[in-house]
Amino acid sequence: MPPELTFGAQDVRILEDETAYQGYFRIRRVTLQYRAFDGGWVEPQVRELFERGDAVGVLPYHPESDSLVLIEQFRPGAMRGNDSPWMLELIAGIVDEGESDADVVHREAMEEAGCELLDVEPIATVLPSAGACTEQVRLYCGRVANAGVGGVHGLAEEGENILVHSVPVDEAFALLDQNRVPNGHTLISLLWLRNHIDALRERWG
Repeated sequence: MPPELTFGAQDVRILEDETAYQGYFRIRRVTLQYRAFDGGWVEPQVRELFERGDAVGVLPYHPESDSLVLIEQFRPGAMRGNDSPWMLELIAGIVDEGESDADVVHREAMEEAGCELLDVEPIATVLPSAGACTEQVRLYCGRVANAGVGGVHGLAEEGENILVHSVPVDEAFALLDQNRVPNGHTLISLLWLRNHIDALRERWG
């Protein structure tokens, strides 16, 4: 049996909460205490939290060709020495106020890849960097309605320049084995797919 978590939200005290920076994203400066494992409370700590909102990601799968739709785009956070800051990823977008996950999945698939999706299946909910960022990412696998994807997509007003790839499933799994998927959301989704591909092929094929 997996262990149960010892504490919950009631075991945190927020002593002070202020906005340290407000731009396209927000940084909060929080003074807090949390319950120690001996039952007491740790000394007050000051932490900065990066607030960028929640996001949704979708891994589009085309059962007829047994291939995935993956996108390639520039990521400034991936600029590390001589490493390429262009990444091969699943499709993702920030959830705006009042939007459902399904809204984001279908909107982003069309905007970023010209891709129409049918069925959508949940994969996982993850906190990519919980030590400093409040973002929650909800991941899905989507059934591609047609294989007519390709070219360059994205919204010019958002600075997007996105190249769309059709990647056979076996080639995508080979990228996993070669440690060539540094994007965490894509890595998690491909590992999930490896465990569920036979069921998807049977259900969606």
